[in-house]
Amino acid sequence: MLAIPAGGIPVGYCISKQLKIPLDIVVVRKVPVPWNPEAGFGAVALDGTLVLNRRLVDELGLDQKTIQTLATARLREIKERLERFRGKRDPPNLCQRNLILVDDGLASGFTMLVAVRSVRKQNPRSVIVAVPTGHYEALGLVSPEADEIFCLNIRYGPFFAVADAYVDWHDVSDEEAKRYLLRAWGEPS
Repeated sequence: MLAIPAGGIPVGYCISKQLKIPLDIVVVRKVPVPWNPEAGFGAVALDGTLVLNRRLVDELGLDQKTIQTLATARLREIKERLERFRGKRDPPNLCQRNLILVDDGLASGFTMLVAVRSVRKQNPRSVIVAVPTGHYEALGLVSPEADEIFCLNIRYGPFFAVADAYVDWHDVSDEEAKRYLLRAWGEPS
């Protein structure tokens, strides 16, 4: 079970406990629109895998230099987050393993897509995506590259935020996410 921090970690923790499988993380980040950091035009993974929403990149008129500068800044953040969450703990060996990638939901799907592409480079046996909620277009983006997708609540319409599907929503802090990980790893929090 690989969870995308931070919101995916509580989801991954619950599923990993039910399935009695180990939990770890895959750190990816959206690449933000320069003038609106809440919006993203793609996502990047630790290994440099970059996935872009080409339509949005063209609409925004982003050039390659801007894209690379923003992606490089996100790579630095990924390395910092990985150290914050994992510390000195070695990453898991993913070769020939059945993986389940989880997040708290899929809005655009680009962060999950980059996670799938990144872990595929480590030759897993299979890659399954499991999310509580997702927009049907995001699921359509990810499904060709995942072996299976499980999504309990599919949303439609022009606007969707993951938080819209939850009755009780809050942003999961890094501290809260780390407490879940430490419990999963059997370490004191």
